[in-house]
Amino acid sequence: MSGYQFCRVERDGPLTIVTINRPEVMNAIHSPAHFELSDVFDAFAADPEQWIAIITGAGERAFSAGNDLKYQAAGGKLTIPPTGFGGLCSRFDLDKPLIAAVNGVAMGGGFEIALACDIIVASEKAVFALPEPRVGLAALAAGLHRLPREIGLKQALGMILTGRPVSAAEGKTLGFVNEVVPQGEVMAAARRWAAQIMECSPMSVRASKQAVYRGLGESSLAVALQMQRTYPAVAAMFASEDFKEGPRAFSEKRPPRWKGR
Repeated sequence: MSGYQFCRVERDGPLTIVTINRPEVMNAIHSPAHFELSDVFDAFAADPEQWIAIITGAGERAFSAGNDLKYQAAGGKLTIPPTGFGGLCSRFDLDKPLIAAVNGVAMGGGFEIALACDIIVASEKAVFALPEPRVGLAALAAGLHRLPREIGLKQALGMILTGRPVSAAEGKTLGFVNEVVPQGEVMAAARRWAAQIMECSPMSVRASKQAVYRGLGESSLAVALQMQRTYPAVAAMFASEDFKEGPRAFSEKRPPRWKGR
């Protein structure tokens, strides 16, 4: 798809692939790129034919180096859309799954974009950090909140308070990376994860994702169990054609034909 200046968007069936395309600045993101990416993910969210998205960075050096500090230092105004850094970090209503294919450096806001995704696949050369305190800032694009929820308080503070870089291998040990692959194979691995997800009903996938995230916000496990049938994506799953197609295909011993509705 054309028409974008700071990213590339491809579609492969129900899969959308978004590439941050500012390799000359290690895919750092400035205000125009924030709004462009927000538009891209608005379109993805609204398109019933698109079921899953992968986000990556152009080139082999960086997924994203985060906020474009040089642009800001040169007088560029820092404005971020309501959907947050990279059009993703404050997007809490997207039930379609997101995969981050981290091909290199994921620093600051770049790491926060990856944390906003559901699955992180990383090159063995990838490096993650929230180095904002080293430049007098703080990771306020939800990194300070997502990371402790994903890897626990002490391990998260060990990264946050020092700003230290973490390798892909350590990220997997800590628990925020799902898979580490050789350099150059990260997109193939992300596509493999996407293909496995697309074997499932998209209605079930959305219901599951929504139930997980909303359930984590409930006051207790008992309340989460009580409330889950009231979640919109769960109700939509029960009312969908896919809800009937799954058992029918199983009984007929054939692959299901999901419609996503």
